[in-house]
Amino acid sequence: MQTPTEHHTPITSEEIARTFEEAEVPPVHLGDYAIEDWLALIIFWLMCGAVFLQFFTRYVLNNSFAWTEEIAIYSLVSVVFLGSVMCARLSRHIQVDFLYRFLSPTLSRVLSTLVDLFRIAVYGYLAWLVWKYSSIISDERMTTIDFPKLPVFMIVAGAFALMALRSIQVAWGNWRRGYSILERPDAFDNGPTGGAA
Repeated sequence: MQTPTEHHTPITSEEIARTFEEAEVPPVHLGDYAIEDWLALIIFWLMCGAVFLQFFTRYVLNNSFAWTEEIAIYSLVSVVFLGSVMCARLSRHIQVDFLYRFLSPTLSRVLSTLVDLFRIAVYGYLAWLVWKYSSIISDERMTTIDFPKLPVFMIVAGAFALMALRSIQVAWGNWRRGYSILERPDAFDNGPTGGAA
């Protein structure tokens, strides 16, 4: 058996550069972003600043600031949960739609509605749990700086509450539209509202 050989068409650097010039840049719509996206962006840059400061003080000054690591960790936690709100709003969390290919449209609609309701209930319950937990640890301070941990846990609780609210919006949109991303994933390929808004 003969092994297949690869054939590469030679291309010049001018041809490569032209492909970038010909690419159409889609317009930016700032209206597609919500308050949680902007908060996550601000905290992300705070985290980047803390990580850079840690790197600079450790490897350039050879005398690292210990508090930068803790700030970076709590910033990362905040970015993750605020980013999850965006995923809930855009229906971009991991989901399995394989089963829906084999179900009748009526059964798919019922199951998709149950998934929407379950998602709302889970996010609401998690918001309540984190709220309760944060009330228990409300006096705890961070390890390296004298600052309370409570704001971080409030961000997480707020993020879960926002996920529940965004999931209600998604469920309402699914109900009005008559289908969800689970039932017709191809209809959502063009963005948050999909090709069939």
